[in-house]
Amino acid sequence: MPANIGAKSAKRDDVGEALLHPAAGLEVEFTLIVDDTPVKPEDVFGDPRGFLDVPLMHRTGRSFHLPTGAAVYFDTGVIELATPVMELERGCFARLARSLESSLAVVRQQLDRWERRTSHRARLQGFSAHYNVSPGASTTRATHFDRVAWLLAHIVPAPVMLLATNRESTGVGVRPRAPRIEVTADFSPDWSRTAATGAVIAGIVTTVSSWADPSLGALEREQIPVIDTFAPCRHTSRRGWLARYDCYPDNPFTCDPDDVMWTTSFGRVSLRKIAIAVWNRFERAIERIADQPSFALARRILTGRSESWLDQADRPHAYDDVGRDQVEAEASSARLGSSRYERIVLNAVARRPLHLDGRVWIPEAVRGWSRIVLRRDDGVMRVLSLDALVPYLTDWEQ
Repeated sequence: MPANIGAKSAKRDDVGEALLHPAAGLEVEFTLIVDDTPVKPEDVFGDPRGFLDVPLMHRTGRSFHLPTGAAVYFDTGVIELATPVMELERGCFARLARSLESSLAVVRQQLDRWERRTSHRARLQGFSAHYNVSPGASTTRATHFDRVAWLLAHIVPAPVMLLATNRESTGVGVRPRAPRIEVTADFSPDWSRTAATGAVIAGIVTTVSSWADPSLGALEREQIPVIDTFAPCRHTSRRGWLARYDCYPDNPFTCDPDDVMWTTSFGRVSLRKIAIAVWNRFERAIERIADQPSFALARRILTGRSESWLDQADRPHAYDDVGRDQVEAEASSARLGSSRYERIVLNAVARRPLHLDGRVWIPEAVRGWSRIVLRRDDGVMRVLSLDALVPYLTDWEQ
């Protein structure tokens, strides 16, 4: 165990965001509909405490942590939920999806109570999902992330379109946010599809991040088709790129995914054939990250054995009232277990005392992607990374 970990007074934050191990996180956004009218949640509630009557830990600004470990906040007119960071390992995106499912259940139950108090009806309409993947400490250079994100904007759209978008979708984005890559798409009103999509993205991101030459020339070498004239545009939020519908010669979200209509350097193919080519190239990496149900579901959808939402004429109604009457799958949660990083965050959010070097430290906040703020019993403050706290996890939980 590290010695004297709490010996210094640390009023300054000198702990970086990067983690020692590959990691992942998941965020989802919802539009708030009150009495069938879209509203800004900050106008109705001020901040999440305006409707949440559960123990909360302040995060930053108007952001708070739920008892589930997820953060909840209002961001440019939407309600956003963000999971704790978790180690990038087999089944991690199923765990992340489970974390969001549990957190959404809390939010929905609190909105139900608000409805009863006010006689208004509040719906959560699915808006977007952000899949965050940190490949590891060996690839933290910002310029490398920029090049990888640009290349990924040519690779991930086809499989993500089939797994997680619908006929009303407009784009799939990739944003470099060192030490991680963030892929943006529509919210998926099916947690099993969210888990499958995340595993596919993570397998692709971790592999491409390790390429010595992440340039467009790698696409032909790796036998990955790219639609002629396609060029990603600037992302609409933050720095990055977006494979938007108007970046293509036709709108891929409204076309038949099996129509052999797209001209590529490998001939004319369908959107599904492009997605399958990407799957075939990264299948082994995806299998190392996906739990078995997620892997099987992704393969079925991409190969056409299970229906994609792009196969349906309209966007499913499940997008429009997410979480109502939700029943959590406790057996699934028990099967998946919790990651070490997640357990640290849960201990911190519960403000569970931590004994270090004969002194008692109380968690004060979770900061950013990977840091915990602790206060010693004599008032000294310390910011520690999740990695620094892993060796103490067993004792902390006892």
